[in-house]
Amino acid sequence: MNTLLVDDSWMLPCMSKQLMGMDCPGCGIQRSISFLLQGNIVDSFLMYPGLFPGIFLFVFLIVDWFKDFKHGEQIKLWATILTIGTIVSSYLIKMVIH
Repeated sequence: MNTLLVDDSWMLPCMSKQLMGMDCPGCGIQRSISFLLQGNIVDSFLMYPGLFPGIFLFVFLIVDWFKDFKHGEQIKLWATILTIGTIVSSYLIKMVIH
């Protein structure tokens, strides 16, 4: 296992948390990526649920760049809505729980 993935020293600090003392909607994405790279899919999802629809959207945008899909615009729209909706709803749930 790559020790760089386990070591959190490479992660950037959250400026929102440092300046205002509260999490931002992006808090947890770096650790979620680290979990995913280590193969901890469940931990990755629990840390930052928006990562998975975001990865789908990112991959689809790259593939769509080279290949036209029949309903590509609708897929991009719904993938964007799903990604943003997941990020915002998980952030709101986190704020209510904590």
